[in-house]
Amino acid sequence: MATRKNFSIVAGPLSRSNPITTQVLGICSALAVTVKVDTALVMSGALIFVLVGSNTIVSALRNLIPSRVRIIVMLTVIATLVIVIDQLLKAFLYDISKQLSIFVGLIITNCIVLGRAEAFALKNSMRESALDGLGNAMGYGLILLLVAAARELFGSGSLLGLQIVPDFLYAGQGGWYVNNGLMLLAPGAFIILGLLIWLQRTVTGYREE
Repeated sequence: MATRKNFSIVAGPLSRSNPITTQVLGICSALAVTVKVDTALVMSGALIFVLVGSNTIVSALRNLIPSRVRIIVMLTVIATLVIVIDQLLKAFLYDISKQLSIFVGLIITNCIVLGRAEAFALKNSMRESALDGLGNAMGYGLILLLVAAARELFGSGSLLGLQIVPDFLYAGQGGWYVNNGLMLLAPGAFIILGLLIWLQRTVTGYREE
């Protein structure tokens, strides 16, 4: 039973209860950092670090946190973890860190992080809270990577910086393919994200209550 429960905690956000496609949270970064797969991948890793860490710490302190200051404590924990991951990115992945700009710092205001700390970590064990953080962060990252893959492929003809569309297919080389510049703009991300939300809700049968 425990194994099944742990699996459902992690697997739920990957499908039926995905934080982006069902709860429509974290859309700002989903639109801003998905022009390329590498930035989406790093952003997903940063959120995994912050969300798993904050859920675990908040759960460990849940019986010590006065209810009147719980939001302040949770934001302090989240902000500390965000500062740590931001400094690590600047130290080891400086170029991508510059591309992500302020969006790593904005993880502090990401509703997914604070929402899971408030709704789950304050009421459950450290193990379950860590799994919940992992599941929601992976669900978030999955959508980011799908949006980024579509945008980079159709907008630039590449994936992870590697050219996928051969040169001879481009119109300028006598072929027929032209990169879709709309995919590199925010409206392109909206279109891809809307299609993913429609697909996910169609497959899972999810309906708003």
